[in-house]
Amino acid sequence: MRYSALTKRIAGDGAAAWQIHYRALELREQGVDVLLLSVGDPDFDTPKPIVQAAIDSLLAGDTHYSQVRGSRGLRNSIASRHRRQSGQAVDADHVIVLPGAQCAVYSVAQCLLDPGDEVIVAEPMYVTYEGVFGACGAKVVPVAVRPENGFRVDPQDVAALITPKTRVILLNSPNNPSGASLPLKIWQQLALLCIRHDLWLISDEVYSDLLYEGEHISPASLPGMAERTATINSLSKSHAMSGWRVGWVIGPKALNDHLEHLSLCMLFGIPDFIQNAAQLALDEDLPEVAQMRQEYRQRRDLVCASLSNCQGIRPIRPDGGMFVMVDVRQTGLCAQSFAERLLEGYGVSVLAGDAFGPSAAGHIRLGLVVDQLKLADACRRIALCASDLLEARRA
Repeated sequence: MRYSALTKRIAGDGAAAWQIHYRALELREQGVDVLLLSVGDPDFDTPKPIVQAAIDSLLAGDTHYSQVRGSRGLRNSIASRHRRQSGQAVDADHVIVLPGAQCAVYSVAQCLLDPGDEVIVAEPMYVTYEGVFGACGAKVVPVAVRPENGFRVDPQDVAALITPKTRVILLNSPNNPSGASLPLKIWQQLALLCIRHDLWLISDEVYSDLLYEGEHISPASLPGMAERTATINSLSKSHAMSGWRVGWVIGPKALNDHLEHLSLCMLFGIPDFIQNAAQLALDEDLPEVAQMRQEYRQRRDLVCASLSNCQGIRPIRPDGGMFVMVDVRQTGLCAQSFAERLLEGYGVSVLAGDAFGPSAAGHIRLGLVVDQLKLADACRRIALCASDLLEARRA
């Protein structure tokens, strides 16, 4: 039987990156002690008031078709939150609710891109971006960043890659995998490039609430950018709601008209009981959310402190997010081989940085997704793996 070319286009190194994670799950099922740091799924429970709001909504009978754009109440709450955080003048009509930020990125790409269009993406990049743009027949043009520069994009490097085929720039700040965030000066230079070359900007801000150093800048708030920016966010990381699948796009009203047509064909909205719970999450000042953010920061500091003086490895302190990149090049192994050895011999599952792009070659991505006691144990095992490798090289 014949299949379409779509799924062939969206397969690639990014999809293959998860094989080590699947192997870790297999080992766990076999009873092996594995510390799973390879996936960005928060280990916290969703705050109880949010769960209760969903239960109450279910009991109230909110189980029918919902508005395709999302309920006006939730869209009002999203717009209000974005106004407070960015200063951008938006209302509910600038918002469309979708099942998670992943779906939001995919949907925006489908509305903006045609086959042959080029998309400039800072690399290392989140592993599914390549597949998302491949589904559109668009070409990903990676702009390499340097570990020595904290994995921050250089606007001059972006400018050098713009061609007549360039249609979109996608940036993720704070970044996954590196945790690097972009300061105002860099955003201003990138905004000028977008305006000068009439480009769209997709701003993936899913880690904006997990920023520990500096100030988060939402580029749509800069002059001339609101009409050419799709801002994407969700509750997955900030509120430990990854399985609820609540995300959104904030953009020009014309873009949201296109997104609504796509959602009508593909999704027909997300359940009202989930939207009602999400609205409470945004409207209430929940102490659990602040506690989670503080815990992530403490975990970041623990990892960086634990690994900073270990031979053969060097942690790169992230500005935000829930990951730490660790340079393992001095061990003599590539990142994939180090990750495999770490899993099979020491029981720690991480992702190789190469999966996110060649700029992250020689680095592993470690998720801050277990408690501090387990994280300290993971750091001990990582340091031991590196030490054993160095000793073997000296022997």
